[in-house]
Amino acid sequence: MPWTSEKVIAIDLGSNTFRAVSYDCLKQEWGADFERIVKTADGMHHTGEVSSAAIERIITAAEDAKKVIAFEDNEIVAVTTAAMRMAKNRDEVLEIIRVKSGISFNVIDDAKEAFYTMLAVRNRLTLLEMPVEDFVLIDIGGASTEVMFYREGMFRSESFHIGIVTIAQQCSTAKEVRAMMKEALLPVGTYIQKEYASFGRPGLFVATAGTPTTIAAFLQGMTYATYDPNKINGQRLTLEQCEEALISLMALDDETRAEYVGVGKETLIIAGVIIVEEFYKTLGFTEAIIVDDGLREGVAIDHCSRVS
Repeated sequence: MPWTSEKVIAIDLGSNTFRAVSYDCLKQEWGADFERIVKTADGMHHTGEVSSAAIERIITAAEDAKKVIAFEDNEIVAVTTAAMRMAKNRDEVLEIIRVKSGISFNVIDDAKEAFYTMLAVRNRLTLLEMPVEDFVLIDIGGASTEVMFYREGMFRSESFHIGIVTIAQQCSTAKEVRAMMKEALLPVGTYIQKEYASFGRPGLFVATAGTPTTIAAFLQGMTYATYDPNKINGQRLTLEQCEEALISLMALDDETRAEYVGVGKETLIIAGVIIVEEFYKTLGFTEAIIVDDGLREGVAIDHCSRVS
């Protein structure tokens, strides 16, 4: 369909972050963006519910986003993922957020989440003039990880209950994280083995979402405040570099670590890096291409392709 002059605000409320971005459908240009760690899934492995504290963080993030992005007179497309899919109090939580922030979130399933993310990543790889027809992509979120394969127009994906928040909050040491990951990755390994047996190993491994991009930024010396996606998109990140980053991050105190990874993520990032490392090993790659674009960008691109 033809592009229109409409601008859209795409919002992704994940299990760990609230991310919003403005997109001009006609010019196909990204505008102002906003990101805040809200830890939607905080404590959910115990209660099965989104906490009142998390709700307040989400509402505060929404109000702060409006100070950065002009919500007025622009269509808002807001989606939310794994934490809300699992939350027993989902309907109540979403209604409170709607009333207090004016934003109505649509809970999307894992297949739609994977589709939007793949759409955004393929768009970014195209802009980077990188291969887009044969790759595997992982999107590590706060409560789930999507593993996606794209091969010459064929798209397949599977979602697994592996997330930086849910894993980190059940473990107190790096050793415990690795032990939990060993068991959690068993179904992932089975899925990947079947994929490889049927279609062979992809030519490229791509990683998106907060943890891979944070590792890449940390290795470039960026702090959370100086993070620049333009310096992240297309960066090659090796397994060895991930291991080096893990050692460096573990040597920092929480306050210093927060300067690099963001307040609220300083206690999660160690588990996050280990999760990333284990996916490298399970997929059989020693190098990945890092892409900052993800679900929110895919939501915007898809919306613009549908409006008339």
